Amino acid sequence: MTGPMKILPSRIGSFSPNKLKLGLFGANCSSGRAATKVPERWSAGWEENLQLARMADEAGMDLMLPIGRWRGYGGATNFEGSTWETVTWACGLLAQTKRLTVFCTVHAPLVHPVYAAKQFVTADHIGRGRFGLNIVCGWNQDEFDMFGAEQREHDIRYEYGAEWLSAIMQMWQRDEDFDFAGKFISLKGVQAEPKPYGGSRPLIMNAGSSPAGRAFSTHHCDVLFRPLTSLDKGAQDVRETTAEAHANGRAIGVYCNGYMVCRPTQKEADEYHHYYAEENGDWAAVDHLISMNRVNSQSYTPEMFQALRVRFAGGHGGFPMVGTPDHVAGLLAKVSEAGFAGMCFSFVNYLDEFPYFRAEVLPRLERMGLREKLRD
Repeated sequence: MTGPMKILPSRIGSFSPNKLKLGLFGANCSSGRAATKVPERWSAGWEENLQLARMADEAGMDLMLPIGRWRGYGGATNFEGSTWETVTWACGLLAQTKRLTVFCTVHAPLVHPVYAAKQFVTADHIGRGRFGLNIVCGWNQDEFDMFGAEQREHDIRYEYGAEWLSAIMQMWQRDEDFDFAGKFISLKGVQAEPKPYGGSRPLIMNAGSSPAGRAFSTHHCDVLFRPLTSLDKGAQDVRETTAEAHANGRAIGVYCNGYMVCRPTQKEADEYHHYYAEENGDWAAVDHLISMNRVNSQSYTPEMFQALRVRFAGGHGGFPMVGTPDHVAGLLAKVSEAGFAGMCFSFVNYLDEFPYFRAEVLPRLERMGLREKLRD
């Protein structure tokens, strides 16, 4: 016998009052998002992550988003080769912060849904409702090989992800034991207590960029995390995504990712970007990363391909924000004007560079009406 299914509301409406949500991206991985050999690159030590989370929390940042990574990309630095598992990482940071939402990033095919549902609820209670779930339906074959797991055909991965999430949602919503019989997943006599914190459910994010990935997000997620290649293309992506979600009777926030070099002068910012992303790029790691993203160099002119490689060295292919506080704030304003609800970004060294962003860029965004002044 099964109990009634309560529908737990999403927290997206109460998540943040800021018109443009801001998050720090990739701090759980060595080198963060910058495939560079410079000595000051991010080490991703636990104490550094904890200090950064507290700093972001006190500054009024909205979220921290980790990368789900199990092996590095090679090269001289083995880019992103030392990483924290993201659910336990989130638990540690949530226990030491007050406002910040902390996401995990979980590969659905590698984690059993009964185990995952319990993990997520535990993290959610530690954070008193500040936990978020970023679902990955399939990615690096090298990592799946580590687990001895077969990757499904591309679109089938999202079918599995939808069924995996459905099973978890039922565990969060049903009060009595139940069976679950799906195409991929079969469960008997499931019990799942406690439920998520406060009678609502964690925010759910996905970063699928294919038609199947976007369909998954617009049917099941609160946030779609999209690459931003240009502001015009980004605005089109936002319009199409929100229209597709609306057709499904849902609302969705579209976020993008970038990397930041913010300095008092444009010359200083440009010179540092050239130093770390061109003079000291970890090119073996960059080329491995590009190949795994299935970018065919024959489709690009040599000039286009070099620009792409620099962007991957600078911040994993994210949107570059390189310049003065006025320039960076202006770019973020354009991101908002394009319709994006949020931007997650990285630095070469988060602890060294975030304080300047906090002191110079956040007040500008407040004056632009994109951020609200933090209140205790």
